[in-house]
Amino acid sequence: MSDSAYRVDTTPRLAQWRIDNLASCTYRKSDPFKIGLWNWHLSLEKNRILYVKLYPEISAVTRDNPPIASFIVRVVCSAGGGRKTLTHPDKQLKNNDDFIWAIEVPLTGKFIIDVEFLDLKIKSPEGVEPCSIWAEGFTHKLSNLTALSTLGRMLKEGIHTDIIINACNGSIGAHLAVLSSRSPVFRGMFAHDLKEKELSTINISDMSIEACETFLHYIYGNIKQSDFLEHRLALLRAADKYDVADLREACHESLLEDIDSQNVLERLENAHLYQLHKLKTSCLLYLVKFGKIFDIRDDLNAFIQSADRDLAAEIFQEILNAWRGF
Repeated sequence: MSDSAYRVDTTPRLAQWRIDNLASCTYRKSDPFKIGLWNWHLSLEKNRILYVKLYPEISAVTRDNPPIASFIVRVVCSAGGGRKTLTHPDKQLKNNDDFIWAIEVPLTGKFIIDVEFLDLKIKSPEGVEPCSIWAEGFTHKLSNLTALSTLGRMLKEGIHTDIIINACNGSIGAHLAVLSSRSPVFRGMFAHDLKEKELSTINISDMSIEACETFLHYIYGNIKQSDFLEHRLALLRAADKYDVADLREACHESLLEDIDSQNVLERLENAHLYQLHKLKTSCLLYLVKFGKIFDIRDDLNAFIQSADRDLAAEIFQEILNAWRGF
């Protein structure tokens, strides 16, 4: 069988595989063909049913940036002077899944398999909408995504780390240049002859290793949303301590979203400590205006006895204002 029997012809958005005769074999796999950033394969398996399969080739590219593909598949069969076309409607293929189309209609003779790619998107970091490789500005987005992915690998695999961070229950390697670019406090530590510079270590004894790793993943641009939510308060403390303003604001906004009777006093205390005005206002509104102080009366009494005097005074003032306006 000639090499052309496995070759797939392509344009930027269309792949076409011509098969002269499938009757003599039950399985055939195409050569790899490139559409977008990825190499793909087509295969045919013929038994009682004809199976058409499309899938991305497993490689470093598909592992790091799995495709999200929208496409239409057409099978054109010509036999005995006739021509039959079967079309599979628009299908979306996510990550590294396989597309399999079972065709029960009997087909013989020559085949043409057309795959028309309607869109190809690259998977983005968690929480970011996947972007089309054919959209305007994709090259810039791809460059950013690749840079973030590379930074994440540097942290995860410990590539050429030059600083050790000691948390309360473990240590992790990091990169001085990355830390210094994101935090003026880290930059200042190593701009002067401090012990951190001499020992190439940073001690963060008030953070667990899990929270510290999440903090670093944020700095390196590859934090998972689930980890962010789990460690919000620890991240807020770190952001305030090391002057990472965007993380501080992200924690502030997130803490506003799920205030309830179980966490409102802790949120109020942190809002006061870190001067988060919107969070403090929302907690006081929840407690006083919405009358939740009656649901947690005992906890509130204990809280006020140990709270900062200025914060306790603010709570009493809010309660007094509410009674006056009742």
